[in-house]
Amino acid sequence: MTYDLHGRTHRLELADQNLRDFEAVVLDATPEGIVLSKSAFYPGGGGQPADHGVLIWQGVETRVVGVRKGDDLSLIPAEGDPIPPVGTVVTGAVADARRSALMRTHSGLHVLCGVVFRDYGCLVTGGNMDESMSPELQTVGIARMDFNLPEVPPGFKQAVEDACNAEIRADRRIDVRVLPRSEAFAIPDIIRTATNLIPDTVTDVRIVDIAGLDTQADGGTHVASTKQIGRLRVAKVESKGRGFRRVRVEICD
Repeated sequence: MTYDLHGRTHRLELADQNLRDFEAVVLDATPEGIVLSKSAFYPGGGGQPADHGVLIWQGVETRVVGVRKGDDLSLIPAEGDPIPPVGTVVTGAVADARRSALMRTHSGLHVLCGVVFRDYGCLVTGGNMDESMSPELQTVGIARMDFNLPEVPPGFKQAVEDACNAEIRADRRIDVRVLPRSEAFAIPDIIRTATNLIPDTVTDVRIVDIAGLDTQADGGTHVASTKQIGRLRVAKVESKGRGFRRVRVEICD
């Protein structure tokens, strides 16, 4: 199976992260989920929440409030909304403000990961973006990343924030490419998590590269350069047990 195919659905967002509108044919549809031939809705993963948006068909609108990954990629319709029949051509529209905020936040976490790995040699043990930020209503992204950092050095919080914002101001290009598994795993430190989360069945690996800072396997959506992130604030550094630290950040304009 190719990297951009999930079940019967061709995943458009993996090749074009700025795509918000698309046309597709309904392959299966119930109140529990709608399967399309193509989709630009990011289904969630790696701490990034799934996209929201709408499907428009025959003058009718169906709200999409989530995505479920199973044998097929199923768009979850809002309760009570009309369901398009199989064979219907629909126009999908991804909620732009939400996706854009999540892209900025995700890229900000990669900058954080790159800085902490470069300056402290720490790997990621977990991460998540907070959906309560309501990106439709504001431009602050809230997220956290956990590291295998045994001790917190003096001045760590401010040093990390300053270093991250220096990398953001440097306007580093963020590139996406797909490599065969053998080539991808030949790149030094391509896995920045303490545990390799890429299944053995994956033959093509998507690589996200922040030029000169961070290169790692990743399936999420990103902005085109670090300057588009905005500003990163380290809100808090917490202990998560012996040898583990949680860094909470906010991504702001």
